[in-house]
Amino acid sequence: MKKFFLMIVAALCCMTAVAEENEKLVAITFDDGPNTTTTVKVLDVLEENGVVATFFLCGKDINSSTRAVMKRAVKIGCELENHSRSHSHMSGMTADKIRMEANFTSHAIRQVSGRSPQFFRAPYLDTNDLMYETIDLTFIGGFDVKDWDPAVTAADRSQGVLTRVKDGDIVLLHDFKGNDATAEALKTIIPELKKQGYTFVTVSQLFKQKGVTPTPYAKITYHNVYDK
Repeated sequence: MKKFFLMIVAALCCMTAVAEENEKLVAITFDDGPNTTTTVKVLDVLEENGVVATFFLCGKDINSSTRAVMKRAVKIGCELENHSRSHSHMSGMTADKIRMEANFTSHAIRQVSGRSPQFFRAPYLDTNDLMYETIDLTFIGGFDVKDWDPAVTAADRSQGVLTRVKDGDIVLLHDFKGNDATAEALKTIIPELKKQGYTFVTVSQLFKQKGVTPTPYAKITYHNVYDK
């Protein structure tokens, strides 16, 4: 009887593992914050829908005014990651300047959140070998729907995500000041993806739950967790 019971438990564990492996996951991410206007509106939508996201922050915008916004993001389960200090093209910088851009922002995030960033998104997704060799964080990209363009409506932004998203994707959106159409688009994106069976996770959760170990210095920018 004991042996039979152990066989049943093992079978259930295997079924659970397969179910988790087959679960559809998506990581919604935001660039160019933090601020006390649009970032707040994005957080409002996330919190109302009970989902998490990842914010890639610019160090120049981390200050006494935005600390509370960052702390709120962490409190509801979001992650804060590195998007450089100045949001400049970095492929033409020296190693020392590249290191300064990344280290400044990692330090600022750590001071507020108590957690060191694990991931880096290059401004304009502009990378080169020197950046990969210098920055000790995993590079993250994602697919975007041109939500940085004010001519792209909230409806177009939501449709762009919904028609392209697939399991393991990283969605690249922006929460810079005044980009409120993206916050509005989230009101459609989140419920619709939930209906399609997606679970919203942070970038670190995406890698962990899919059993993928990201590696710094690997000279790769991940747009999907399964990228090689």
